[in-house]
Amino acid sequence: MLYQNPSPPRVLVVDDHTPSRMAAVALLSVDGYQVEQAHCGQSALSRVFQHQPDLVLLDVMMPGLDGFEVCRQLKQNENTRLIPVVFVTALGDREARLRGIEAGGDDFLTKPFDQLELSARVKSLIHQKRLNEDLDHAEQVLFSIARTIESRDPNTGDHCDRLVILARSFGEYLGLAPAHIRDLAWAGYLHDIGKVGIPDAVLLKTAALNEAEREVMEQHVAIGERICRPLRTMQGVVPIIRHHHERWDGSGYPDGLTGDAIPRLAQIFQLIDIFDALTHHRPYKPAFSVEESLAIMRQEVERGWRDPVLMAQFEAFIQSYQAQKTATEVTGALDPQQPIRPRYGLA
Repeated sequence: MLYQNPSPPRVLVVDDHTPSRMAAVALLSVDGYQVEQAHCGQSALSRVFQHQPDLVLLDVMMPGLDGFEVCRQLKQNENTRLIPVVFVTALGDREARLRGIEAGGDDFLTKPFDQLELSARVKSLIHQKRLNEDLDHAEQVLFSIARTIESRDPNTGDHCDRLVILARSFGEYLGLAPAHIRDLAWAGYLHDIGKVGIPDAVLLKTAALNEAEREVMEQHVAIGERICRPLRTMQGVVPIIRHHHERWDGSGYPDGLTGDAIPRLAQIFQLIDIFDALTHHRPYKPAFSVEESLAIMRQEVERGWRDPVLMAQFEAFIQSYQAQKTATEVTGALDPQQPIRPRYGLA
């Protein structure tokens, strides 16, 4: 017996062919798993959403929803995407395996089952699922810390939430890869996570910081980098955290990078961050209009602080974004036929 504790891992066996399903149930039960059954794709989805299993053993060919569609729906759902899915295919069915990979399947088994192979693969995938869940929990802890930091400063309001929305929209406008859009969105919450190490006397000061206080404040990017670097899934966010205060002419911090040496996503995020800060009230400044904010940002381009090409892209995006936002306020919904589209390619 592999599992003898009161709460053994749960496996859902999905197969419309009763003898095959019962064979899998018998083999998994011998190994100590808690096994449930479903005879069709729709029944499988209902069971998963009612009580999530640790693994799904899924037949490919079934009436109604086939195995590929069941897997696709599970992997597209944020709440079930970490559940391993093992497809059961006929020996040598190459096409089914390719379709299973496209649907997001984690592994394949052939009929008739080999008990040792079934046992080894199920055990390995459930172990991997537990590791992924631990990693997912670690990410959630970081986001919670970031929320706590934002709540320390009552003057920023919903700054992080706004950055996430704007980052996704600008990333889509530029045609960035989904992984890069995700990194930009995550940076909306995590870019200032290093402020957890900044004393309140500096962080919450409403007057201008003196030189010593400014040096303390600038340490937040390095602190944030150290917090997030150990997590593999944060590797695309870490450069944004460290470099979102660099300037095109090298006068920024912490490394004084110039031009294209500044990571591209950090440059993109920086414009979003600055725009939101300008258009919302802070203790040291009023909320500027969109036009005033863009004018201030153009002045910073003239001073050599920003990439002029990227700034032109951002300004065009904001004009389209504001127009569509106005339309949303009037109609109550975005027109799916009128997505925000770029006027420039990403340089």
